[in-house]
Amino acid sequence: MSQVKATRRLILKSSLAVGLGAASTAAATFAQANPQTQIPTTWDESTDILIVGSGFAGLAAAAAAAREGSKVIILEKMPTIGGNSIIDAGDMCAVGTPQQKEKNVKDSPELLAADMMRNGLFLNDPKKVKFVSEHAHDNYEWLVNEIGVEFMPVVGFTGGHSVPRAVTAKNGSGSGIINPLADYLAKQGIKPRIRNYVETIYRDDSGRVVGLKVREGYRFPKEGSGKVKNIQARKAVILYHGGFGADVKYRSLLDPKLTEIFLTTNQPSATAGMWREAARIGGMIIQADWIQCTPWNNPLEKGTGNTWNFGQYVAGEAGVWVNTLGKRFVNENANRKIRADAILVEQGKGLKAIAVANKAASASLEGRRPGFMEKSVKDGLIKEYPTLDALAADWKMPPEALKETVSQINTYFEEGKDPQFGRIVKGLKPMKEGPWYAMEMSPKVHHCMGGLATTVDGKVLDVSTLEPIPGLYAAGEATGGTHGAVRMGTNAILDCLVNGRAAGKAAATQN
Repeated sequence: MSQVKATRRLILKSSLAVGLGAASTAAATFAQANPQTQIPTTWDESTDILIVGSGFAGLAAAAAAAREGSKVIILEKMPTIGGNSIIDAGDMCAVGTPQQKEKNVKDSPELLAADMMRNGLFLNDPKKVKFVSEHAHDNYEWLVNEIGVEFMPVVGFTGGHSVPRAVTAKNGSGSGIINPLADYLAKQGIKPRIRNYVETIYRDDSGRVVGLKVREGYRFPKEGSGKVKNIQARKAVILYHGGFGADVKYRSLLDPKLTEIFLTTNQPSATAGMWREAARIGGMIIQADWIQCTPWNNPLEKGTGNTWNFGQYVAGEAGVWVNTLGKRFVNENANRKIRADAILVEQGKGLKAIAVANKAASASLEGRRPGFMEKSVKDGLIKEYPTLDALAADWKMPPEALKETVSQINTYFEEGKDPQFGRIVKGLKPMKEGPWYAMEMSPKVHHCMGGLATTVDGKVLDVSTLEPIPGLYAAGEATGGTHGAVRMGTNAILDCLVNGRAAGKAAATQN
C-alpha cells in the first residue's frame, strides 16, 4: 500500500472516530441543554390518550383508541376542526376498490409500494411503505362500512401512480371524510376541543411523556392567549399536528428558496410550533427539508383553490401542458416534484406554464366535479377560446408552435405512447375540436414529507438514544419516512388514516 493511500485511510478513520465522538457529545449536550420541564404536582384533568390535532390522522386515531376502551381527548388550536384535511379535495389513494374493478384496473399493494419507493427516490422507510400499502384496501372498507363515508363511482389517475387509484369523497372535499369521522366519534361522546393550543409537552425524569400544558380559549395567532390548563395522559400523547407549509420563517430555513414569494395551499395554522416543541423534548426529526410544492395551482386563487382540478385531471390527464413558447416541457403526469421543478425552470426563463385542453378532455372531470368547468370559466379563472389561434393570441404564444404541439400530443394519444416524455397516454382521445380552455399554473408550498422519526406503529424516537420515547406517538404529516422525497398525489389521506389508526391502537393497548 502506498504512503498516500495509507495516509488517506488513516485520515478517514480518524475523521470517522471524531464524527462519532462529536455525535455522542452533541447528544449529551442536547440532554444537558434541555432539562426536564417542571412536571405539575397536580393535574387539572386526566385522560388515557391525549391527541393533538383534529385532521384525518387525529380523528382516525381517536376512533381506534376508543374502540380499545381508552378515554380520549382531542385538542385543536383553531376555532374549527379538520385543519388542512377538511379543505383537502377528498381524493384518496385506495387499492382493490369497486371503482377500480369497474374499469378493469389491475392493481396490488405491491405495485403501490413500488410506486411509492420509486417516486420517493428510495428515501422512504420500506417498512412504513409496506404497512401503508397493505392497508390501502381495508382502509377504504373501514371508511365505507364503519364510518359511513361515501365515495363517487369513479377512479382517477394522479401524478406518480402507475395506474388509476384515486377515489373521491362524494362531496368533492376532505370534509366528506372528516365530518363522518366527527359524527362517528360524537356518538361515542368524543368531541374535539377547539381553541386549545399546546404550549408544552411534559416529559418526566424517567423520560416518559406524561401530559401537556394547554392554553384553553386560545385565539390564533395571539401568543399567550387563553387560560393555562395541565392535562395528564395516563397512557400516551399522540401528535397529529400536521406540517408547517404556512410558516415562512421555518420552511425557508430548511429550503431557502421557499420564501414569502411562494404562496401555500395550507391553511394559516400550518405552523411549526409543535415541530419545535417535539424537538425540544428530544423527538428526532428526519428529512424535514423535503418540502413539496404542488405544480398545478392557479395563481389567481388563494390557497389550494379549485381550478387545480383542471391542471391535474383535465390537462394533466387528457390534455397538454405548454410554456408560453407553445412547447411541452414536462411529463404532465409525472410526480409533483418533477412537474413543480419543471415549472420553476420555465418561470426562471421568464415563461409561464399553461394547462391546455378541449371540452372533450374535461368530460371525466365533470363526473367528479359537476358544473366545474362552467363555473370556473364564468369566474374568470379558466379561459375559454373558440380556436387554438385565439388561445395562442391571448397568451402571446406563437400559434403555429402551439398547434404543432397539440398535433404531436394527439399522435401520441393515437399511438398509445409518448416518446418525448414517457407519459402514460394509452386510451386517451385526440383533441380535435374546440372549444379550448387554458389556465396558468404556478407552484405553491403544499406538503412536508419529513417529520418525527417513528416506528411502524407510531412510537416517536428519541434523538439521543434512537429508542422510542415512552408515552409519545405520532402519525400523518407530523412524521417522516413514509413518502421519502416525494409524496404521490392522493397518498396523504391514506397515510394519515392508516398510520393514525395504527398509532391510536398501539397507544391504547401498550403494556
